[in-house]
Amino acid sequence: MTAFSASRPIENPAVIKPAVIRPAMVRPAIVRSDRIRHFTPNWFASTMGTGILAICLGQFPGHPVIWHAGAVLWLANIALFVVLTLLFAGKWVRHPREALLAFEHPVVSMFFGCIPMGLATIVNGTVLFGIPLFGEVMTEVAVFLWWVDAALAVLAGIAIPLAMFTRQAHAFSEMSAVWLLPIVACEVAAASGGLLLPHLGDPSREMTVLFTSYILWASSVPLALGILSILFLRMVLHSLPPSGMAATAFLALGPVGTGALGLALFAINGRPVLAANGLGAFTDAMSGASLFGAVLLWAYGLWWLAMALAIAARSVRHGMPFNLGWWAFTFPIGVYALATLKLATVIPVAAIGVFGALLVVALASVWLLVAARTTAGAVEGALFADPSLAR
Repeated sequence: MTAFSASRPIENPAVIKPAVIRPAMVRPAIVRSDRIRHFTPNWFASTMGTGILAICLGQFPGHPVIWHAGAVLWLANIALFVVLTLLFAGKWVRHPREALLAFEHPVVSMFFGCIPMGLATIVNGTVLFGIPLFGEVMTEVAVFLWWVDAALAVLAGIAIPLAMFTRQAHAFSEMSAVWLLPIVACEVAAASGGLLLPHLGDPSREMTVLFTSYILWASSVPLALGILSILFLRMVLHSLPPSGMAATAFLALGPVGTGALGLALFAINGRPVLAANGLGAFTDAMSGASLFGAVLLWAYGLWWLAMALAIAARSVRHGMPFNLGWWAFTFPIGVYALATLKLATVIPVAAIGVFGALLVVALASVWLLVAARTTAGAVEGALFADPSLAR
């Protein structure tokens, strides 16, 4: 029998099958005293979605109401990030054994990547809103937070895959796009570095951040693209994930959008940095290659966007229960919208900017729905459920 035979493979009872998060595993409610014990890094996806909407609104400085709405949302996201960090720290202090179990769970562990990505939105907001509102002192705050974010992203990008290799049980049929979360954190930090460049002031400092950002981008995007290829094969051979995980289809758009955004920022903001550091002879080549790569990734993202929409529509028809995974609708759409709007500033095609604005409108609509349902679920306690404790 060939490796791609249509017959069902014989299951080996000795193989430990991984646990996955399914709707039936979520408790109806958790008592208040037990919510910290059941807190998971999944909650940081809410800071990613809230922060990316704030950044998208900040792309319209010509519309003060929209820009200031983004600033308010950025401040609210800082408060949200602090609260979630305190809750997670509380779990490590009060329930350290339960907290460690997350590293052995093949799904919960992936969401550790949400922590640096949520922090990256705060870094970007500090550049977009903090500097205009509070002065240049916020530049140093942004730089410090960016280095912290980069370190956390690298840690997630190495520690979680290593745990996958050594401590977790995985099956190809159970693979989903959540595998991307710890990997993509590095390229999100890379894009933030590209945004920081015009505000650093010192050529040597600028070159350090630019070079580091290239390293972060290269340590994330190629691996993420490889995972997407494997994910395509998994869906061909084993169909779609359960409807409760349908929102994860949009996660595939994340590395493509963030990768394109990072390259676009390198192309635009990197030119003066290269010239100021004696690399003027290479500015055209490096900037041109970066912009070309950004366009290709962005165009590739159109396929994943269409596929994610089709999968979501199919899942809605079959019933798609709400869970924290719905935040996967927000951040990927947001980074793809940012990449679209950034490309619109350098490519003279009006439709690109219009498309980017429509994506922001869609993002705001989805965020309102997901944020409202998350707030209700948090108050009721229904969303506090750590699957790693049930193993």
